[in-house]
Amino acid sequence: MNKVEINNRKKIALGGGCHWCTEAVFQSLNGVVSVEQGFVSSFGLDFSFSEAIIVHYDSTLIDLKDLIEIHLHTHESTSNHSFRKKYRSAIYTYCKTQAEEAKQILVDLQKDFNNLLVTKVYPFRSFKPTKEEYANYYFSNPKKPFCKKFIAPKLKLLLKKFPKKLTSTNLMELVVS
Repeated sequence: MNKVEINNRKKIALGGGCHWCTEAVFQSLNGVVSVEQGFVSSFGLDFSFSEAIIVHYDSTLIDLKDLIEIHLHTHESTSNHSFRKKYRSAIYTYCKTQAEEAKQILVDLQKDFNNLLVTKVYPFRSFKPTKEEYANYYFSNPKKPFCKKFIAPKLKLLLKKFPKKLTSTNLMELVVS
């Protein structure tokens, strides 16, 4: 058994937008055991830390393809905007096999997008968690202006596009209120 998988539990790190937003998206998915928000770094030119999350998931309930597909649809995965250094559109992998699988998934999912995906697969190097007070940010603060403006629309997209992947049917009540 490698460090990526223990029983059916696996992990992948994802970056693309604000880690508060990304955390809320993945906390809402059936099969996700836990989400750690913070900053992830890779190697080489991409060694700098970028906002990201680590998703711990049960691979019998949700697979890597679903996680990557949801990730691509819930951040600007086709935009090479000026904040890409802080919000790198990334999939950080923990082993060569996982990296190869993630790269193939990106190739397969490209057909779902009109523009070229800018999301890259990087080897995971290190992680710095955010302060504990920011953990579970959306579900602790759904009425805050930032949550209503930036996170709620991503959750509404989840409800519309991926309803069978969600853990809770009361997410709609939380997002709409």
